[in-house]
Amino acid sequence: MKLLVRWVLLAAALGLVANLYSGVMVASFGSAMVAALVLGLFNTLVRPLLVLLTLPVTLVTLGLFLFVINALMFYWAAGLLDGFGVTGFGAALVGSLLYSLCGLVIDIAMERLFPQD
Repeated sequence: MKLLVRWVLLAAALGLVANLYSGVMVASFGSAMVAALVLGLFNTLVRPLLVLLTLPVTLVTLGLFLFVINALMFYWAAGLLDGFGVTGFGAALVGSLLYSLCGLVIDIAMERLFPQD
């Protein structure tokens, strides 16, 4: 149940990002649901490998390169899906930052709604 609620909330957050920032487009809530799923899969499967491969650059930039990796995940997901798009890499960077902030708020809310025993 917790996973489904989080998925719906992240899809709504993606719709919010599209409404707040003109560089991100989402066609419908269904597209946002698919995009949230793809972003979650990318962040689970691809992101750890990229973080490991770019560890020297991440260390030199004091962790700022992680923003680039997040933007790449956002940009690649938009490239794969029809109902989700970004206007460029800069838009993907801003969109991924806003989406990450929304995800942080959602994670805090989920901890309060579904406390661990």
